Amino acid sequence: MNTRADLEFEPQLTPREMLELGVFGGWYFAGDHAEFPAEWFANAKLSPDGFDARLNCFGVAAGQSRQAWRDKGWITPEDPLGWFQWYCRYTLGRRIPGVDAFQIKRWRAFGPRHIGAIRHNCPDMDFTCRPGQRQALLQWAYDPFF
Repeated sequence: MNTRADLEFEPQLTPREMLELGVFGGWYFAGDHAEFPAEWFANAKLSPDGFDARLNCFGVAAGQSRQAWRDKGWITPEDPLGWFQWYCRYTLGRRIPGVDAFQIKRWRAFGPRHIGAIRHNCPDMDFTCRPGQRQALLQWAYDPFF
């Protein structure tokens, strides 16, 4: 059964696509991604020993620390690593209505303001403009190449 939140959730990228483009410095799962399909990681940009911004699609660090996420109440007990862990599990079919609605609401709030800032401040097709915002969009399953 789909909820209203589910129907409003239309990410532009899959977890596999995100990992292949380069997200979270290659270290989101700290090397432990056994619960997810191996094919997601076959061509992923992964770090063997810690966050490496060079592995990110735009070569920059983007976002806040997990401690900041915890302090802001963005980490749920169900997904202690945060939004991307939730998204991976959601993609595989897990549903927790209250958690899903919370994370989808966060996703919906994130994209439009950053896409708007890039459109307002960057020439069309200049993917070097605002690389931090583009990386952040990518890390929220929005296509940063618009």
